[in-house]
Amino acid sequence: MLTPLLIAAVVGYLLGSLPFGYLVARAKGVNIFEVGSKNPGATNVGRVLGKGLGRLVLVLDALKGAAATFAPWGWRLVSGRPSGGFDQQQYGEFAVAGLVGALLGHSFSCFTGFRGGKGVATGAGGFAVLFPPGALIAIAVWLVTVGLFRYVSLASMLAAASLPVSAWFLGRSLLLIVVAGCVALFVVIRHRANISRLLAGTESKVGGKKADASSP
Repeated sequence: MLTPLLIAAVVGYLLGSLPFGYLVARAKGVNIFEVGSKNPGATNVGRVLGKGLGRLVLVLDALKGAAATFAPWGWRLVSGRPSGGFDQQQYGEFAVAGLVGALLGHSFSCFTGFRGGKGVATGAGGFAVLFPPGALIAIAVWLVTVGLFRYVSLASMLAAASLPVSAWFLGRSLLLIVVAGCVALFVVIRHRANISRLLAGTESKVGGKKADASSP
């Protein structure tokens, strides 16, 4: 049991480590770690290089989270072994390991000196596979928060916080509730600089001035 969990986590980490934000920006001659908020996530890419490329990074980051989470079930399908020696609950645990690995890979990528994003898009992609109703609720929370307050960081934290709450109210397993809670806490911790700026009233809003890609 331990070996498949480790394999799922390692595969998830490598998928999550794919630095799409960095690569997309590099293709435009920009080191995303040196401009804007210096974060390779979709929000910073969008502010520095335009909304189109920001959306591209958002989709790619979500897809790698979804792929890492789905990988254990995908292997079960392509291997031609209906059970593969494991039951449905165990495959769910492998999927969780893949999601956790992807989040760590995205935030601490081995390809970029263990630097990375905050895990929101990657986590959203993973939960879209693991817990679709919760992912839809989180997206709704994100959209409403951005619409009301225009802070992407605040919307991301509230969306993440909604996952364990919705898992609890929808009667999901204790494992899913705990994992969702840990992911929410991880996302909040990764946004600690944003929290400081929110409290100081200096956090950037949606529709604010575009970052200067030529600045160091």
